[in-house]
Amino acid sequence: MRHARGYRKLNRNQEHRKALWANMSGSLIEHEQIKTTLPKAKELRRVVDKLITLAKRGDLHARRQAAAQLKQDGHVAKLFDVLGPRYAERPGGYVRVLRAGFRYGDMAPMAIVELVDRDPEAKGKADRERVAAEEAEDA
Repeated sequence: MRHARGYRKLNRNQEHRKALWANMSGSLIEHEQIKTTLPKAKELRRVVDKLITLAKRGDLHARRQAAAQLKQDGHVAKLFDVLGPRYAERPGGYVRVLRAGFRYGDMAPMAIVELVDRDPEAKGKADRERVAAEEAEDA
């Protein structure tokens, strides 16, 4: 029996899982919606919910704890400046996991992970800004 076994290991060692959650949670914070496999999505929900709870606290210690988990300072800034105030009144449940069929290559169950009350303009914003800057530079 597997009572109280904790979390999914996903066939990765601890360092690989730590890097995986840092990258995936950073992408979710940046784009507010990502697509991944269902087991990763269910575990990512736990990680991001804790990060948003830190952002709601908003003090320096919470910012340093979040920065220890995330790779980029821009993700920490968006977490505390945008997402923390957005979910200040919400008691929990910041991430939604939607099933999205099966992957063609190996029939892995896929899922869309998104923030509740997300900004639809956030997905691909950096790419749109980069393309606009390149076009302005060429013209």
